[in-house]
Amino acid sequence: MLETLAQQGDGLLDSIADFCRRTGMAESTFGRRAVNDGKFVARLRDGARITPETLTRVSTYLASRGVTAPASPRELMQLLRVAPRPAPSAPHEGAPSRNFRFFDNRQKYLLFVNTCSEKEVIARRVGMELASIHPRPPAVRVFDAGMGDGTVLTRVMREMHRRFATVPFYVVGKEVSLEDVRLSLARMADRFFEHPATVLVVTNMYYSEAPWLTPKALAAATSLLWHELPLNGTTAHDFSEQIAALEPFLSKNWQARHSPSTGNPVYERPVALVLYREDFRFLLNDVIPRQSQTRADYDLVIASQPYRARVPAKFKAQRVIAPLVRALGPGGRLLGIHSCGNDPGLEIVRKVWPEESPFQTNRHDVLRAVRTELGKDARHYNFNAYADARAVFRYDMHTLPTEVSSSIGTSTLFAAWNAAVYVAQIDDERLGKVIGERKYLDATREVLQAHGGLWFLDESYVVSRKRA
Repeated sequence: MLETLAQQGDGLLDSIADFCRRTGMAESTFGRRAVNDGKFVARLRDGARITPETLTRVSTYLASRGVTAPASPRELMQLLRVAPRPAPSAPHEGAPSRNFRFFDNRQKYLLFVNTCSEKEVIARRVGMELASIHPRPPAVRVFDAGMGDGTVLTRVMREMHRRFATVPFYVVGKEVSLEDVRLSLARMADRFFEHPATVLVVTNMYYSEAPWLTPKALAAATSLLWHELPLNGTTAHDFSEQIAALEPFLSKNWQARHSPSTGNPVYERPVALVLYREDFRFLLNDVIPRQSQTRADYDLVIASQPYRARVPAKFKAQRVIAPLVRALGPGGRLLGIHSCGNDPGLEIVRKVWPEESPFQTNRHDVLRAVRTELGKDARHYNFNAYADARAVFRYDMHTLPTEVSSSIGTSTLFAAWNAAVYVAQIDDERLGKVIGERKYLDATREVLQAHGGLWFLDESYVVSRKRA
């Protein structure tokens, strides 16, 4: 008779840890022997979820040693759950109040980007990919799948100019937030001055539409607002003045609403805003896109934090990454970046919510789902998860050495707490329940003192289209 280590419904991690204690086996050894992955147990401990196939392999290994694992562990339930149990008084799943939405968390976002170095570090990581692209005439083609405030894109465009100083640029940025569009455009005057052979397109379309600047639905396609702005003058001040004059146009047309089914922001009307220098129109004739005649074929696609951490890998692949992969030209590369946890930021969150597990899919899960979604077309692409030493990178919260001491200032604690819950995507409903107590500040202080500051980990992956 098999010995039961844990009752049905308990955690698989508990069963494995118990088995390793009894047998004296290292957890890394267990992972290699059971599923050929020495970091398997560590990922479970960090909140990873497993597929039914993986559970079968682990259960088979344990059964061969005379023990049994739980049939439906906690680590599997997220994959099997179709929808949460409805609550009569609670808002529906798609309601903005149920889930963390970047679109609804402007103050958290602004505080986060101004206190943490993520944007700068991501820009450097994107810049590394520029060494591996193979642009073809008439331009270097780049798509940013989420401009945000434009910090990453402008830094990347500086690096592009350094590498391709005499080559025209075709840059398309997707962003649904009006405020972010304003912030991004405000940074672009200097880009048009330093690299005059630039065509910049900003759009609010979906991931499956934006690379081609073409809405899929007939009603949306007929309402598409295509607006060109040839910039006159030769100075950054000239360009800045004309970009600033777009304010009434943006306020009127860059409207968004929440989808009743998903709660995500969707456009009221699709818009494509095309900017270039008038004095370079002749040179850019073959680069400037024409309505209904656009193509994708990008040399580089930047997909930095393009989806919520908690959504399933299948959703991330279907709705975001696979459409962007299909927009790559020969030799083109998609760089995906998302938070992965296992850092002091997650420690803060788990001191308040011990069972919190926001990062339920890793880069390997996403790439497998993308490969499945592409089907037969997957043979045209390379899928690169890389080793942790290359794929995983760190960014920090900006603090002075004297700020993290025996007496940490309240403003530093608030900034650190904000960064931790923003990265973990904790919804406002749960935040409201703990904000009236000092527990969250004490937890933040303990982690900052233990680590001498606050830092986070992102992981990256690359999907490249074969050149032949």
